[in-house]
Amino acid sequence: MSKDIANQTPRQIVAYLDEYIIGQAEAKKAVAIAIRNRYRRLKLPKEMQEEITPKNILLIGSTGVGKTEIARRMAKLMGLPFVKVEASKYTEVGFVGRDVESMVRDLVSASMNLLQNQQKEDMADSIEDYILDKITQKLLPPLPDSVSDEKKQEYKHSFDKMKDRVKKGELDSKKISIDITKQHEERADSTLPTEIIKVQESLIKALNMKGDKVKREVTIKEAKELLRPEAQNAMLDYDKIKGDALKLAEQSGIIFIDEIDKIAVSSGNSGRQDPSKEGVQRDLLPIVEGSVVNTAYGQIRTDHILFIAAGAFHFSKPSDLMPELQGRFPLRAELQPLNEDSLYRILTQTKNSIIKQYVALLGVEDIEIEFEDSALRALARLSHSANEKTEDIGARRLHTTIERVLNDISFNQEDYVGKKVAITESMVEEKLSDLVENVDLARYIL
Repeated sequence: MSKDIANQTPRQIVAYLDEYIIGQAEAKKAVAIAIRNRYRRLKLPKEMQEEITPKNILLIGSTGVGKTEIARRMAKLMGLPFVKVEASKYTEVGFVGRDVESMVRDLVSASMNLLQNQQKEDMADSIEDYILDKITQKLLPPLPDSVSDEKKQEYKHSFDKMKDRVKKGELDSKKISIDITKQHEERADSTLPTEIIKVQESLIKALNMKGDKVKREVTIKEAKELLRPEAQNAMLDYDKIKGDALKLAEQSGIIFIDEIDKIAVSSGNSGRQDPSKEGVQRDLLPIVEGSVVNTAYGQIRTDHILFIAAGAFHFSKPSDLMPELQGRFPLRAELQPLNEDSLYRILTQTKNSIIKQYVALLGVEDIEIEFEDSALRALARLSHSANEKTEDIGARRLHTTIERVLNDISFNQEDYVGKKVAITESMVEEKLSDLVENVDLARYIL
């Protein structure tokens, strides 16, 4: 749940991250300070605000050690617009594929969704009231204009009584005829060039302005949901949301660029064999430095967007990026590989851990799963061993190993309904040991 950024000190932010991510204190600290600095900046005079640009961060570490999770949890805590993109998915201008500006358009869309959802929550009572009024109006014919005040008062009393019954669900099975406005997708495709986005947006607006109506006979229960989009359109101030969304994305947005090492040109292969990597870096540079990008909702400056880049850098190093791009990521944090103890703590100490998730999933089938501590330690040991012998995919390995241990129980659920199943160390070793020892087989299964 989002918390007010003004109440979160860097130490409190790290304490929150500790609930979900084991270790990686250096990276957590760097991100926490960067986020807090955004709040500090907004408290300064306007002139000084413009001078202070975000200190972008480069996170270095293998897959599955927590790079993305740190940034994602951070944005969720603060209620900030956040998008994760992969650098390797972009192509330089003039080539088929996604252009780098689309990441900024995605951020604005995320900001729109965030503020729309917030306003829907804030106006939930008004939206509900609109729907109840619409349905009640279908159940009670309107009064003629020329009636006495006494009749109007009686009608209001009857209307309120009927509305209360609709609200309580007493009439949910009753059928009524309602007019539903056809709604076309409000958002243009942010992956397309700006010119095409503008054309799409114009067509969408034109279609929605037609306000095509479709008459349907439905139950009152169904009508409550079918009328919701109409109620939201009537209640929400979309023009204000668009303006606020642009400002929020501009001042507080976070773009997480994963796999940035994939566009680095390693000194070992001079890069002339793959000039597109350098092209993507050149296109990315003005976005990170600060430029103006056209979006479906208006123009946005990227000067104060916080960019967090991440990469494993197994076959390249940060210095293989363009010097100008390196300079735009002045803060570096190296994340440590996960050892056996780290994996055990991930299983036992994190909030909503993988173990809790699997126990809950099988609990739906009335199967009670209980992991013995020795089984958890075996899972951590064998997962770490698999990471060492094959590709190191960090904590993601736990999903694979736990799935394999529980596979038969999950498939043969009928045999376990109403039973308590203890997962023991011997059971874990029986399911995993052969695979971990057989490196060739483990490459494909683990």
